[in-house]
Amino acid sequence: MDYLIVTLLQILTTIGNLALISLGLAIIFGMMRVINLAHGEFIMLGGFTAVFATQAGVNIWLSMLVIAPIAVGLLGFVIERLVIRHLYGRMIDTMLATWGLSLLLIGLATTFFGNRVVGIAAPTGGLKIGGYAIGSYDIVLLAIACALYIGAAVFLMKTRAGLKARATMQNRDMAAGLGIEPARVYAVTFSLGAALSGLAGALLAPISGVLPTMGVAYVAKAFITVITGGASPILGAGLASGLLGTINAAMNILASPVIGDIALLLAATIFLRLLPTGITGRFFKGKA
Repeated sequence: MDYLIVTLLQILTTIGNLALISLGLAIIFGMMRVINLAHGEFIMLGGFTAVFATQAGVNIWLSMLVIAPIAVGLLGFVIERLVIRHLYGRMIDTMLATWGLSLLLIGLATTFFGNRVVGIAAPTGGLKIGGYAIGSYDIVLLAIACALYIGAAVFLMKTRAGLKARATMQNRDMAAGLGIEPARVYAVTFSLGAALSGLAGALLAPISGVLPTMGVAYVAKAFITVITGGASPILGAGLASGLLGTINAAMNILASPVIGDIALLLAATIFLRLLPTGITGRFFKGKA
């Protein structure tokens, strides 16, 4: 029984981690249709921000939950104003631009921080279940991921700002005719997606460490998850995280992490073959 509980918690924490790294991309790609290949580097910068802020004496929770997302969100705002806003509607161009941005951020991070792993200790202790011990911080991450997805869905569906964002993404010209400023909505939305990516990197720093090239390990999983989710960016990313995370975690336990990643990719391929518009494409189009 204890082993079953521990296994279930491992599966749930894998789902939570996958959901965390996918949420920012769900906002930027799922809503804005911007292929942001620098998503992994936003995660990386969030991790570095949390690590160095904590090492400078800032409370670890403040570093992870406030400083990191604000810092990366501000960077996202600058990038959107200088680069991305000129490329809306040109997916190939945004892909090339963000790929170049990804390489630039990796190079700058390597230059300033060095090509080494840095990290911080988890802010919570361990949890013992029978003869097994697991990190209670994993459970905290799962709770935070659930709260973020619920908050994002409520924001998009129930608030005036969320409705403006959805309207702008669905029909920019109509939204502008109704008095909404599309340029402002795009800037805020991109910044929010960047901030959520930075938050994910900060929260994952205690369990994965941070190094300049870490984004490569996250961006592929995030894109696979968001694309598998389909038309509804928030709900889709959440459902896809649950399905793909379960498969990934199960294969990690039964075989190895490499087999787990292969199983995740194969599962996503099968889902998209059966449901070309994604899990939510047929049933939840236009929803959060």
